[in-house]
Amino acid sequence: MNNHNKHSMVNHCISQTDNPDLTEERQNCHFDTHALADVLYGGHDNAEIRRKIDRFIDLTPELKNISTDLSFKSKLEGMEQTFRNHVISRKYLDQIVPQGNKFAYEYYKRCTVGSNSGPGYLTDVIVIPLLETCCTEEQRRLFLTPALRYEHYGAYAQTELGHGTNTGALQTTATFDKTTQTFVLNTPELSAYKWWPGNLGKVASWCVVMANLLTNGRNYGMHPFYVQIRDSESHQPLLGVKVGEIGTAFGLSANDNGYLAFDNFRVPKVALLAKHFYVTDQGEYVQACHPKIAYVGMMYVRCAMIHEIMGEALAGAACIAVRYSCVRRQGMIEKSQQEVKIIDYRTQQYRVFPQLCRAICFTFAGQKTIQLYHQMRIEISNGVTTLMEPLHAITSGLKAVCSYQASIGIEQCRMSCGGHGYSHASGLPSLYQSTVGGCTYEGDNIVMLLQLARYLMKRAGEVVVNKRPKNLSSMDRHLFESDRYCWYNKKNEREQRVREALKCFEHLSRELTLNAYKKLAEECKICSKETAWNNVSVSLVKAARAFTRVYLAEAFVSTVQGVSDKEVKVALDDCLDVYLHYEILECRADLLETNYVNPIILEDVSTVLLSSLQRLRSNAVNIVDSFEFHDRVLNSQIGAKNGHAYQNLFDWAQKSPLNQTEVLPFHQETLRELMRQQRHDRLGSKL
Repeated sequence: MNNHNKHSMVNHCISQTDNPDLTEERQNCHFDTHALADVLYGGHDNAEIRRKIDRFIDLTPELKNISTDLSFKSKLEGMEQTFRNHVISRKYLDQIVPQGNKFAYEYYKRCTVGSNSGPGYLTDVIVIPLLETCCTEEQRRLFLTPALRYEHYGAYAQTELGHGTNTGALQTTATFDKTTQTFVLNTPELSAYKWWPGNLGKVASWCVVMANLLTNGRNYGMHPFYVQIRDSESHQPLLGVKVGEIGTAFGLSANDNGYLAFDNFRVPKVALLAKHFYVTDQGEYVQACHPKIAYVGMMYVRCAMIHEIMGEALAGAACIAVRYSCVRRQGMIEKSQQEVKIIDYRTQQYRVFPQLCRAICFTFAGQKTIQLYHQMRIEISNGVTTLMEPLHAITSGLKAVCSYQASIGIEQCRMSCGGHGYSHASGLPSLYQSTVGGCTYEGDNIVMLLQLARYLMKRAGEVVVNKRPKNLSSMDRHLFESDRYCWYNKKNEREQRVREALKCFEHLSRELTLNAYKKLAEECKICSKETAWNNVSVSLVKAARAFTRVYLAEAFVSTVQGVSDKEVKVALDDCLDVYLHYEILECRADLLETNYVNPIILEDVSTVLLSSLQRLRSNAVNIVDSFEFHDRVLNSQIGAKNGHAYQNLFDWAQKSPLNQTEVLPFHQETLRELMRQQRHDRLGSKL
């Protein structure tokens, strides 16, 4: 996978001025951290462009002085800071980011504007992919070209105040008027207001609006319209548009989530993104070859979420927790010893290392899924849509599973850092706040799992009648193959243990899928399909999670098997072992219930997991260093590269607005007066 063979055992983060406890870990590195970075970022070129961007920023004073830390900022101050960062960032963009290199562009933005925020964030991650997918050639010139150049800023408005995931109940309408060749947009009532879209409240001048397309008296359902909502010069809302910000949310404090409503607002016919469907001048609706093809752009968003948001966020949290665990000394294992690094406690390893390994798994699964997405785009351009359904299904499952596991993983990392993890100085609260939103945006996780479950029920029906599809996807193959026995044993060769772990996940996926199918079939005999689906939904969700686990594990295994650097592969093998055995124990109840394993096997799994954690311990710092998180991206005082957690915490605290004066300006007229009165009353009562 990579051909980086120089300095086969070196950590490139070593510096003489760093905390000696971290330096000790780094000097004991068993591989080249640059070589592992090449694997983590999908190739040497990707890893190297990140390093070039870091060096460029460090050598450019205006960029180096940018701060993405919003800890002491109000919402308005945070927005102003990200706006100014964005403008400065754009100034130097062409000097360092190769044209068309999305990987480099996304990393440059994270360094200079911040993660998951900034005025151009939704333009980049949703609007542009949708325009690329859904625009005709004429619309690409009208809409995509100016969006790419930031001549206007966009948002994506689908969710409404009254409905979100149930897109069939969304109320915004776009009615075609044949006489004027325009669509008339309307928000019929308060519950139809678009509600929550990021960058909508104050930033966006244009917006992808999902609305019910009505023509010739018929409703054709939700369709995307690209609509100008603010004046190009004054930025004032256009007549017939009501737009504003909805207030402070749980996280992403510098984002302007907004609302949007229309009152007989006319847009030209070309506003309907018409590559895959269109309306004739006479109002006739013409549909694409595949009814779901317009949602391909949103599938890319889910692919990007797995890798760029969930994987990287969890990796960042693990990096902070691992580094801090190596510089924090607390207690003694043996009375004769000095206080030990808390990373030497098995409980700390059990808490943190599986999160690191899940982050690596999400990274590899994200790379694999994006490759499948690009393959699907090529096939669609040739009129082939066979990959659409399975990819839509698995991205639904991945979005749900990865966002949930990343969120609970970041929270585990935060708690593993004790009291300092509770401080925004750690960087962990803001990581959690931004990541946990992923459990809801782009589709509630349970609904996403049920979307995958619909696909699984179709496949289960084919399994039951022994009808193996001609174009069987590799991700579905295990559903058609049965293995009733688990041969896992801790004495097995490592490769055999890996195979048996995968078989555990495949067995569970197949059993839970078929079990849900049988329950659904029984329910359908006594009630409607809709009621039956609701009655069996808990089993359906379990089946979807199990299916997603197979995909994640296979992506991890196949990527590690393809690594050519021997030392890097050994380190990743340790991570893979922790991941697989931890995941087996996470689903042990279902494995026991389906009679695939027994308590003796699970005891073997636990034994191997603990030994794998101990092996990973020696390289933990070097593995997290291989993500090459710059301090400006990590924004953590306890997880900074230099390891001087306590000095960093103290220096950070001095920036608090409360420390800019010795006495608070309102102290005299509030607490001082109260204390004076209390003293006066006490002394007066004694006279």
